[in-house]
Amino acid sequence: MADDDDVRRPVPPAARRGPALLAPLSSALATALTSPRSPTSPAFWRSPLRGPWFTSLLGVVLLVGITVVSVTGLVSYAAYNPNLTPVNDQTPDKGLLGFYLFEWPTEPYWLYRLTQGVHVTLGLALIPVLLAKLWSVVPKLFALPPARSLGHALERISLLLLVGGVLFEFATGVLNVQLDYLFPGSFYPLHFYGAWVFLAGFVVHLALRAPMAFRVLRSGELRSRERELVSPDPRPSTLSRRGALGVVGAGSLLILVTSAGQSIGGSLRRTALLAPHGGREPQQGPGGNFQVNKTAASVGVGPDETGDTWRLTVDGPGGRVVLSRADLLGMPQHTSALPIACVEGWSTDDQHWTGVRLRDLAALVGYAHTPAPDVFVESIQRAGAFRAAGLTATQVRDERSLLALRVNGFDLTLDHGYPARVIVPAAPGVMNTKWVTRMRFEKL
Repeated sequence: MADDDDVRRPVPPAARRGPALLAPLSSALATALTSPRSPTSPAFWRSPLRGPWFTSLLGVVLLVGITVVSVTGLVSYAAYNPNLTPVNDQTPDKGLLGFYLFEWPTEPYWLYRLTQGVHVTLGLALIPVLLAKLWSVVPKLFALPPARSLGHALERISLLLLVGGVLFEFATGVLNVQLDYLFPGSFYPLHFYGAWVFLAGFVVHLALRAPMAFRVLRSGELRSRERELVSPDPRPSTLSRRGALGVVGAGSLLILVTSAGQSIGGSLRRTALLAPHGGREPQQGPGGNFQVNKTAASVGVGPDETGDTWRLTVDGPGGRVVLSRADLLGMPQHTSALPIACVEGWSTDDQHWTGVRLRDLAALVGYAHTPAPDVFVESIQRAGAFRAAGLTATQVRDERSLLALRVNGFDLTLDHGYPARVIVPAAPGVMNTKWVTRMRFEKL
């Protein structure tokens, strides 16, 4: 009976007016979202420069440029020999993401200088193109409804991964080039994982949008979805689209000219004004007037540890050998002309290093009649990453791989690794360990 009474109970007048009260609110919300003052309204975006042709051309440039930057970036990661776990591996649990890794070669000796120079220099030069591209498509980021179909939903998701990933990669990359580590954690895993997030969005977005972009450039044909970028109420034009492309291109050229010299070297090094190691040549004394990434003082290395009491300990299956610098100078000396190339994109010109071959050191501890294996190298330095590094057997056996004692005819300076440092062809700079104190030859 109570239920029957409830059914028969009259509905209060206020409750009957509920839908009528909500209708104006819904109408007001819809009006606000479509108002020219709202970013969700096409009329909010009034630049006459936006359009499918402008966006498509920028997209094709980025397609080529970012593909090169991505490939050289993944190659750079392989150059660190991350499979020498846990010696060099700065990216734990890479799992399937490391499917492409291979043993980094020592030939040609300038390989890493080329690949990392292209990666950093081209990445910097693409920044104006990237910003222009993001500006050109910003109205679509606010478009409603968020998804009109399954394909459109996939496109929006890929766009989220693409924009977030590319901004993260470029931001961390630029900070690393400038040696400003404002982000938490190590640069290597952050940049590596971020690259794969970006590449996932890049591939999906490319599959969905590339045919449309090429069609617009080829025939100028527009469909309804491509017209979303065209403002319904554009402001008077003060610059043509070709002029805008010229401005973007000039910005990229300016960055290229003021950064490429750090990798190319020679007289162009003085033009690398935007590179921390580009336009300046630190004078470290005879034979030491080339770039230094980390000084001895910055990593806690002083004269007390590198003076007459310094000793090199070499371990292997044949036992242990302890050598002074005089002992090393008494061994057969060899000279290699090799550059130093770092992840920040800068590199030195070829320097003439003189010292003992790594394979000759391996021969002292059990590898006189068998090929030398990997080697684990430890440094005196107390601060910073890569206080120790591993080199593969291929690198150890190369006749140009040295424990260098002198450079360009003079003793190493303290900032360049005195009393002894490793120098290996085609290896990233951090693998060329400075202030070496111990070497252990074994399969890592």
